[in-house]
Amino acid sequence: MRIEMEARREHPVEFSRLGEMGERIKLAAAEQLPSVHPENPGIHTINQTLFAGPLTERDGVKTAKNAVVVSPGRIDRSPCGTGSSARMALMHARGDLAVGERFVHTSILDTEFVCGIEEETKVGGEPGVMTRVAGRAWLTGVSYYGADPDDPFPHGYRLNDTWLAC
Repeated sequence: MRIEMEARREHPVEFSRLGEMGERIKLAAAEQLPSVHPENPGIHTINQTLFAGPLTERDGVKTAKNAVVVSPGRIDRSPCGTGSSARMALMHARGDLAVGERFVHTSILDTEFVCGIEEETKVGGEPGVMTRVAGRAWLTGVSYYGADPDDPFPHGYRLNDTWLAC
């Protein structure tokens, strides 16, 4: 199935369906394709779906558009650093992207990351790549945390010796 990825605000139903489809694909993939990091078994999930547009060249630079679905079925507004790195690793393994070659990954909203493979490496004995992803980010929120000056335990407390006494 080919999906045309054009950012149009007048088509929220299509974006919603894309998000739902991405979640279904992610769940099916997780059931069928065990995915465990070769050095960190605590990383063992498939948590994003990337819909990849065709690889093309623009001004001599390989480029592609994508839409990344993150849980719970939301489309990332950026090209996604994780998705861009994964796509470059796959392209490199297929011989489509060389070390040092630029790659421009564009989101469904036409935001861009300028990417590249810095070097080949090994991860848990498996071939891997060190990637570079550069783009623009915008501050979307600020949070402040503090302690009440009257709190008698501003650094927390430990009662571990009483918990095991039961």
